[in-house]
Amino acid sequence: MIKSIVVGIDGSDASERALRMACTIANRFGASLSVIHTPREETVNYAAEAISGFYVGVGMGQQELLREAAEKLIEKAQAIVKAEGVATSDAKICHGDPAGDVLDAATSANADLIVTGRRGLGDLGALVLGSTSHQISKNAKCACLTVP
Repeated sequence: MIKSIVVGIDGSDASERALRMACTIANRFGASLSVIHTPREETVNYAAEAISGFYVGVGMGQQELLREAAEKLIEKAQAIVKAEGVATSDAKICHGDPAGDVLDAATSANADLIVTGRRGLGDLGALVLGSTSHQISKNAKCACLTVP
């Protein structure tokens, strides 16, 4: 039986699909759902560049932009969770390594399942170190579901 689910999101289409899948499973089993987001500078740069069409380097307002983007992403996630009818949920913005933060949240919640998207907005280092979803599935103490 699944009683507790942790889902990691990063703003990508894959992470939104993972969130919706986690909601479906949470509803099916009456499980609680914890949404975890760890903002990354490269994610904000990616989004800003996509919107503006030019390179956005590190600047004085970078941390403020990062915080605002994280808050908006969590608000969007909470709206999805509410629309999907999940009864028990929480959401948290973390400040470390995305895989480590999801694994820590899963341990704290005594999670039965971790859900992530297969390919998010990770940085170039993922090519060397492995993607967040790969790191999670490799080190998790519970079941993992990776959503394409």
